[in-house]
Amino acid sequence: MGGILGDTVRNEEDYFWGRRTSTIDWCEENYAVSDYIAEFWNTLTNFVMMTMAILGICSSIRYGHGKRVTAMYAGLLVVSCGSALFHMTLKYTTQLLDELPMLYTCATALYALIEIDKDIKFGLRLPALLALFQAAVTLIYIFWIQNPAFHQAAFATTTIGTVFYAYKRFVVLDPCTETRRLLIKLRLLADIGMWGGFFLWNIDTIFCEKLRSYRSYVGVPLDAVLQLHGWWHILTAFGSTYNIIAVHIVRLAQHGLDKQFTVHYCMGVFPYVGKVHSTKSD
Repeated sequence: MGGILGDTVRNEEDYFWGRRTSTIDWCEENYAVSDYIAEFWNTLTNFVMMTMAILGICSSIRYGHGKRVTAMYAGLLVVSCGSALFHMTLKYTTQLLDELPMLYTCATALYALIEIDKDIKFGLRLPALLALFQAAVTLIYIFWIQNPAFHQAAFATTTIGTVFYAYKRFVVLDPCTETRRLLIKLRLLADIGMWGGFFLWNIDTIFCEKLRSYRSYVGVPLDAVLQLHGWWHILTAFGSTYNIIAVHIVRLAQHGLDKQFTVHYCMGVFPYVGKVHSTKSD
């Protein structure tokens, strides 16, 4: 998802993971906190998405909401784990584990929206078509166009399709007033997370040198507040989770189950879908 000039402040050969082989690097100074983690804060902030993904998986399995819903949350978990590994090592192989699962997770959400009914309409044709597109993008990205811009374009294409079908499902559904209000709230929170994160991601990329000088000036621990790529992780973790929860709720509304479920918050922070009248245990 974009990149900056490589970090030349330190000799990476002296640290645990050795020379960077990824095609992109980020604004956080490499190995500044730990000899074993290339980008400490960029790695740590991925645990926010991991937490919400695990909550989503547990919720989907507990209430039997289907493999498609579980797969969306599992995709988030894979993305967050891949991103953590990438920022920890700055290796090309782990970079792929960060970028490619984003495509697959978005494609899974698109499939869940198109095949929203319990009965499958398109059989194997739709998953085969989506899988073929993702496989083609994967092979081209690995063996031919190793440019992050290509990955971004492919991801944007899949995202546009997902947004289109999400809007289509929202319009044609006639859920109860509470559900419609909840979906509007989820979409708003998702947009705030995604666009807010995208804004900080650009600031981090464009003004990297200034941010590094500011971090050097304020010192530890206040420098962590200026790790804007880490804030991008946190905001997009919430944005992505709210997007998937919205798809989750739309599917429940399609099946007439939306009045039985709502969004709860673990520790008052991390959202997940649970029973309306369930007793909170978090």
